[in-house]
Amino acid sequence: MNDTTVQAAGCVLWRRSPVDGRLELCLVHRPRYDDWSHPKGKLKQGEDALAGALREVEEETGHRAEPGAELPTLRYRANDRPKQVRYWAAEAIAGRFTPTDEVDRILWLSPSAARGRLTQPRDRDLVDALVEHLGHRGV
Repeated sequence: MNDTTVQAAGCVLWRRSPVDGRLELCLVHRPRYDDWSHPKGKLKQGEDALAGALREVEEETGHRAEPGAELPTLRYRANDRPKQVRYWAAEAIAGRFTPTDEVDRILWLSPSAARGRLTQPRDRDLVDALVEHLGHRGV
C-alpha cells in the first residue's frame, strides 16, 4: 500500500450574479465520478499550491480567477491513499466554460444551493468558510 500523500489544490470559485448581484459559487460535475465538487486537481511536480489551484480552476471551468484568502485544507483518503487538498477563495474574473471529458458541466449556485448539490459533505465546510470570509470583507 502506497501511503505517500497526494498533494492537490483547488478553489471555491465565486462571482456576483449578473442578474441580481447575489453571491454565486461555481461547482463542477465530473462524469468519471458522477459527482459535484469545487474545482481542484493534483499538483504537478514542484508546482506551487496556489498556482496549481488557479490552473485547475481555469482548466476545469474556463475562468481565470483572482485569488483571495486561503480556506481550510481538506485531508482524506482517496483510492486508498492519503490526500491533502489546499483551497483558496477565488473570484471569477473572466472566461467561458467549454465541456471536456474531465468536467462536462458547471453550475453557478447560491451558497445554500451549492451546499445541497455538493456530493461530499466535507466540501460543504468550504462553502461556509467562503461565506464567512466574504462577510468579514463586507462583500
